[in-house]
Amino acid sequence: MRQIAIEHYDKSIYDKALKNWDAIAKPIDGLGEFEKMICKIAAIRGEEYPSIARRAHIIMCADNGIVLEGVSQSDQSVTRIVTELMTKQQSSVGIMTRDMGIDAFVVDIGVNSDYIPGTINRKVCRGTKDFYKEPAMTYEQCMEAIEAGIEVATDCCNKGYDLLVTALTGVAPKAVTNTGAGLSSLGLARKCQVIEESLKKYELLCQDAVDINSPDYAFDCLCKVGGLDIAGLTGVYIGAAMNHVPVIIDGLISSIAAYIAQIICPGTVDYMLASHSGRETGTEIILKKLGLKPVIYGDMALGEGTGAVMLLPLIDMAYNLYKSGTGFRDTNIDNYERF
Repeated sequence: MRQIAIEHYDKSIYDKALKNWDAIAKPIDGLGEFEKMICKIAAIRGEEYPSIARRAHIIMCADNGIVLEGVSQSDQSVTRIVTELMTKQQSSVGIMTRDMGIDAFVVDIGVNSDYIPGTINRKVCRGTKDFYKEPAMTYEQCMEAIEAGIEVATDCCNKGYDLLVTALTGVAPKAVTNTGAGLSSLGLARKCQVIEESLKKYELLCQDAVDINSPDYAFDCLCKVGGLDIAGLTGVYIGAAMNHVPVIIDGLISSIAAYIAQIICPGTVDYMLASHSGRETGTEIILKKLGLKPVIYGDMALGEGTGAVMLLPLIDMAYNLYKSGTGFRDTNIDNYERF
């Protein structure tokens, strides 16, 4: 993979934004993580009061051959159907965001079908292989998917979008074993078996012999047991960081892509915002590794980036206070001090 150096954002802007928060007539850190989030967005954009009005929702769509092993309640036909609904703003997330002013960019990076009208066609191939039997992707396919994600994110940034929201859709197993979108006890047992045996097959459990935090190991895992949508989303996070635009993580699989992006390109995490914890047990584990804290705890497992877009109105409310809050100097209240 080409070497990409991620610049750190200007910490002095973060500190200035924090002082702006402290000048508002309220308790210090009264909005908790939301104050830090606004400070981070300001630092990423290099402005104390940046624009956050234009939002792009980037959705990576692909199929995963592992569905043949009975690890999902749905087959691959669902991916095309959901992708089509997304292009028409008729999927769950499309209906939820109709009045929110979010522009959707639905990317076909590996759906097992012909061209789907309304999508951005970056198809690498028609889904990954069944990784229970062979590696999911070749090195070249994985690289192509990551580069596609970087290019889609960069294009959105060049078009003037202030915030990127990430999502993916497709039939893929969860990286941390759970019922996902719904499985019977037998289905879950089969899922556990497939994941465990696949990890052993590719020697991905031999952590004593490799550096699990190395770019080579992360890329190897992505090629062998990952998905085109995950690889594409990894590229989106890298592309956002390259262009100094904040990007919002959705659930577990989005978090995995974010983690891979950080390992491959250290510093990428500086440009990420966590949205929700999700129902999958691994989400908070990965976010903790990234040093990020989710702010929504809704026991959600819908997918499509729904958790990430639900963060946007909360950011808006916090930002309204940050921009227009009554200052201590406009009241008879003494400033609270930060200790």
